[in-house]
This record gives sequence, structure tokens and C-alpha cells, in this order.
Amino acid sequence: MNFDGILFFPLTPFAAGGGVNEAVLSEHVASGVEHGAGGVFAACGTGEVHALSAAEHAAVVRRSVEVTAGRVPVVAGAGGSVGTAIEQARAAKESGADAVLLLPPYLVGAPQRGLVEYVRTVTAAVDIPVVVYQRGSMVFTPQSAAELARIPTVVGIKDGVGDLGRMHQIVLAVREVRGEEFTFFNGLPTAELTVAAYRAVGVPLYSSAAFAFVPEVATAFYTAFHAGDPLADTLMREFFEPLVRLRDRVPGYAVSLVKAGARQRGVDMGGVRAPFVDPTAEEEAALAELIETGLSLVKGA
Repeated sequence: MNFDGILFFPLTPFAAGGGVNEAVLSEHVASGVEHGAGGVFAACGTGEVHALSAAEHAAVVRRSVEVTAGRVPVVAGAGGSVGTAIEQARAAKESGADAVLLLPPYLVGAPQRGLVEYVRTVTAAVDIPVVVYQRGSMVFTPQSAAELARIPTVVGIKDGVGDLGRMHQIVLAVREVRGEEFTFFNGLPTAELTVAAYRAVGVPLYSSAAFAFVPEVATAFYTAFHAGDPLADTLMREFFEPLVRLRDRVPGYAVSLVKAGARQRGVDMGGVRAPFVDPTAEEEAALAELIETGLSLVKGA
């Protein structure tokens, strides 16, 4: 798998009746690919994988694979209990996904050897490449990360913790085992704020929540950052940093605001499912101003 560009985590649109709106999902995924996404991560955190039934999860992955049509890799979310993670991973493979993003077991504390065994059990049950998502209840030591790297089908680690010292140690430990073929991802919410820091410790790839509702802004930042263009600093100061402050008001807004932003851009996303909540009218107005600011900066560049 070759991830070249911003990693796109599509939202899952819900219809008025409560089910997944597959037509809108198709348009949403197609738009992201057309804007240059380097990979599509379907039914993951931004896609509210925690709130999807088994049938909905499979439908979201299958539709994303169909729309992407091999142009970029498609990675499907899986996680929760061992049984659920295996079922979702198998469904992802059957739907044609290129890999699985393995999320943590929910609300379960475990020692390092138990966390490694969780990954080992899922990978042994289904023959599909796996990217391990380090966050929440699943945080690895460098030694445990090296153990993961010895599992042939584990191809990457995505970090959602933000401990750069630990992450640098993990990169060094894994490189000793697998060399340069192993892939690392910056998976912090609004990863644009930390892209420079992660790049410095050997993690150049990142996911962009903003790409799901303002791909023009996210792409402009990506291009400017890699070119050393001052526009990257301007977008950081006037768009991304205020977005983070708005996001941090309420737990779950890392998804809720993204979905609200997509609605404001004319995509019929519907709202979020419980336990997430949608933004207030005041917060939606503030988000609309931010979107206008970001788009204006990009157009004026």
C-alpha cells in the first residue's frame, strides 16, 4: 500500500429514517478522492464506527471500495471486543478493503502482553494487513511495538496519544525489526497542528479531519507545508488553531464539528449518533465563520 497525500477519514451520512445514506456516502468518498486523498479510511473514528451495526459497517466499507475503484488504498475500521474486531476485519476483507485499522478494545485496561495478544488474535483470524491504532486503552511501549512489528500482517502504527518522546522510541524500535517498510501515521485530532513535530520523529503521514469538510483548505495547507510556503503558518493561525479551540469545548466535537461543517458545505450528512451530540446554533455559526475564513485565505493565496 502506498499512501501518498492526506489520509481521508470519511464521515458516515445518516438518512432521516436513521440508516446509512449510501448515496451521499458515495458522493462524499468520491469528492475526497477527487481532491487528492492519499488513502480512504472508511468506518473509522470520524465515520462513527462505534455507532454502526455490523451490517452498516460492512455496507460503508463496501460502498467506499466500490467508489474508490482502486485509485487509492481503502482501510476499514475494526475494534471493540476480540469477536467484534474479527467480524469487522473479515467483513472488510470480504468487501475488498486493502487493510484494517485496528482500534482499541473498549473500556478495558490490560497489560502490555495482553494488548499485543489482542492484536495477535485478530491478525491470526483474518489474512489482511493491519494498521494498529494506538490510543485510549491501547498504548504500547517501544518493546511491545517491536513485538507488533514481528507480526507479518501488521504493516503500521497510527498514533493518537501525542507523546512524541515515546513515539520516537517506537519508531526506532520498530525500524530495528522491520526497517523502512513499516508505516507510521499521526492520528491526533486536527493533526495539522502537530504535523511538523511528528515529521521530526519519523512520522510524515497524517490524517486530516478538516479534509472531510474543507478539502480545499486541508490540501492547501498540505501543499504549503511541504513547500515551506508561509500560507501554512497563516492557515494554522487563522483556521486550524481556532478550529481546535472550538473542537475542545465538548467531548466528541472532533466528529460533530466535522459533520456540521460538511452539512454547511451542502452535503446531506444528517446528525451524529448518540452518545455524540451536535453543535449548538452558536457553535455552528462560529464554525461557518471559520470555514469562510479558511476558504478566503486559500482563494487569496
